[in-house]
Amino acid sequence: MKIHYTVLVLLALSFNANAQENLLSKSEAIALALEQNFGIKFAENTVEIADNNQGVLNTGFLPSLTGSAGATYNRDDSTIEFPGQVDENGIPRPNFEINKAEAQRYNAGLNLNYILFDGLGRRYNYKRLKEQYQLTELQARETIQNTILQLLSIYFEVARLSENEFAQKEALEVSKDRIKRAQYAFEYGQNTQLDVLNAEVDVTNDSIILLNTQRLLKNTKRDLNVVLNQEVTNLYEVDTLITFIPMLELQAMVDDVSINNLALLQTERNLSINEYDVKVSKSGYLPVIGLTGSYGWNLNQSAASAFFPGVNNSTLNLNLSAGLTWNLFDGGITTVQVRNAKIALENQELLKKQVELEVERNIENAIETYENRLTIYQIQEKAVITNQNNFERSREQYQLGRITSIEFRQAQINLLTAQTTKNLAKYDAKLAELELLQLTGQLLNVDF
Repeated sequence: MKIHYTVLVLLALSFNANAQENLLSKSEAIALALEQNFGIKFAENTVEIADNNQGVLNTGFLPSLTGSAGATYNRDDSTIEFPGQVDENGIPRPNFEINKAEAQRYNAGLNLNYILFDGLGRRYNYKRLKEQYQLTELQARETIQNTILQLLSIYFEVARLSENEFAQKEALEVSKDRIKRAQYAFEYGQNTQLDVLNAEVDVTNDSIILLNTQRLLKNTKRDLNVVLNQEVTNLYEVDTLITFIPMLELQAMVDDVSINNLALLQTERNLSINEYDVKVSKSGYLPVIGLTGSYGWNLNQSAASAFFPGVNNSTLNLNLSAGLTWNLFDGGITTVQVRNAKIALENQELLKKQVELEVERNIENAIETYENRLTIYQIQEKAVITNQNNFERSREQYQLGRITSIEFRQAQINLLTAQTTKNLAKYDAKLAELELLQLTGQLLNVDF
């Protein structure tokens, strides 16, 4: 059996050495997702759009300045007749022909329009855009949190399957060693062929379980690559070390949930947006005062006629004016808009109360789930120790011929079940902790 232990140790060392070459830590995975994940990139672009929208260039506070220019060209061929007219000698006056009479007109101008006062609609809309930007930031942060939670869920599933794979490899090695012992014992007449066949069946079953686990592991690693936006052929190894945040620290995060929970923060931003919507709608009751100005240049070059010579006329024009427009009655459109905006505000206030109640419930459920899963994990740790001791004792008894191969196999199965159950409980507890962190809004503020 010393040889058997040596093989297991060498396998473990080889596994760890190969894993270190392509080991992806949790912090590295998070950094890679923040940089490469498609959903996060999309959210960042959405925030950039909202940032552009909240700028002064999108508020209507700045004047508009337009330029215009034009040119006109005319060429006329005309004949002027003088029927019945004679000159001083009594000779009929001849026709007067004007060929290629050219006339040009040129103009250029600048027009300025500026709203001095619009019932404070621009002011409240500007503040609304500021709130919309903050809401978009919160939505992007929520997208990032959901992506990181998805990433870590897949990461820990890879870790769980990796640990299961290692445990099942150990179980397979034990079953293979049992075949050798059963064959030796059969050759020396110490047992029957049935013991050999049972051992072979167990090796077959353990091999199938290992192959299925390895298939699931590779599939899950591909899922991890998709979240990280990496080549699906990359088969990263992951860190299986799990640490839990102390309960006192978690409780402090829970106490600050009202200022960090993203659902609550988004509800508050939406409430502010609805308040500004009411004020923007009310601006329709007030007048609009505007300022207009223009500066223009005109050049008119006229052709000569039968009675007048051609002239060039150039003018410069400057005009400034102010005007007031007050929509005294618009058919009730503004009134309806104000009423609807107030109803939307009331609905948002009701939604805020509902979200507060739901968050409180979700927090309580998450705490209870976390504590429950953590307790189960601690129990399963003890169960592994118990089953490990039972397996070691059963192996000694089996080697001495005091128990049957079936009893030894049962101890082996019990140990493997305890190990895989413990792995599941460990990562279930960690995922419960992550969900609690997400509810408190602290998922992005802790180190993994």
